[in-house]
Amino acid sequence: MRIAILSRAPRSYSTRRIKEAARRRGHRIRVMDTLYFSIGVEAARPDLWYRARRFDLPDAIIPRIGASISFYGTAVVRQFEQMGVFSLNPSQAISVSRDKLRSLQILSRHDIGMPPTAFVKDRGEVLKAIERVGGAPVIVKLLEGTQGVGVILADTDKVASAIIETLQSAKQNVLIQKFVSESKGRDVRAFVVGDRVVAAMRRRAEGQEFRSNVHRGGKTEAVELEPEYERTAVKAAQIMGLRVAGVDMLEANEGPQVMEVNSSPGLQGIENATGADVAGAIIEEIEQQVMFPDVDLRQHLRFAKGYTVAEFTVRANSSLAGMTLAEADLRGRDVVVLNITRNGVVLPNPSGDTKILPRDHLLCYGKLISLQHLIPHERPKRPRRRSARAK
Repeated sequence: MRIAILSRAPRSYSTRRIKEAARRRGHRIRVMDTLYFSIGVEAARPDLWYRARRFDLPDAIIPRIGASISFYGTAVVRQFEQMGVFSLNPSQAISVSRDKLRSLQILSRHDIGMPPTAFVKDRGEVLKAIERVGGAPVIVKLLEGTQGVGVILADTDKVASAIIETLQSAKQNVLIQKFVSESKGRDVRAFVVGDRVVAAMRRRAEGQEFRSNVHRGGKTEAVELEPEYERTAVKAAQIMGLRVAGVDMLEANEGPQVMEVNSSPGLQGIENATGADVAGAIIEEIEQQVMFPDVDLRQHLRFAKGYTVAEFTVRANSSLAGMTLAEADLRGRDVVVLNITRNGVVLPNPSGDTKILPRDHLLCYGKLISLQHLIPHERPKRPRRRSARAK
């Protein structure tokens, strides 16, 4: 297979390790500087040039798009996608993950722990926003910051308000985030590849520093993740649409709190801390995806009139809860259960003696009218808010 790494740092540890892993598995691999591509947009003919020359398209690309070139880098990745080349991380997912506010907005629709966060533009709303996230101390974050740059701990409401006002006057967009005191100077990074965590490390800040980033002198150690943390990391990456991601989580009293989902995580810290072959796992994921690409079942199965694909979560009061698939007689209703997702684990092609449990997520193919009777219908409720001080 021919693979291209899109990177501006051909000698970096991450790029070198991915090259080594690809060559070890018999692939041809080339590092290409993202900024040397030229994009051609023409009716029915998307095109790309590299260093002003046409080149043979690879079978797959590995985007290593730095924050400083996000706009142009994702445009290049998007062009490869338009030309039918598989991208390890899709361009849309990279764009979303780079926008801290947008990524948190997307995650907030799902059952994933995250520190309460606020975003305001009106100076008169700043103190109210600080109150809503739990009051000082709070973390003030620049939306465009990376590697711990632009992350400030404010000890009082007054200090936080002054910092935010100063940054806003400099045309900077900032987030206000609850400070998780029990996790001060410490976080966990889970490296997700595909549908699993291949390595995880805990990062600890040195001295009085509260930011645990390795680039700020933080120390690392391998960690065996508890199932709740592993499920959260995989789910966060999948919600963002990333096949490879570094998911940063705080260890809060109430469980994992997702801070960020990184689309171009570095390999050096995680491999040195854990000894895991993360680069090899990345190449294995490309092999599986290129050989067995994701298929949209709705596109392939909707041709049968009156049949469709549907997915739903089983409620505790559902007639299905507690029954086996055979007892539920779904096949008798012309419905096939393709898989069941339970606590983040996928049970493919379940047998008839598989019991259906509350909170199971079923992916089914079958007769439309039968599925309509199985799927619960309820208008979404607006979540009830507790006062910040009551939390």
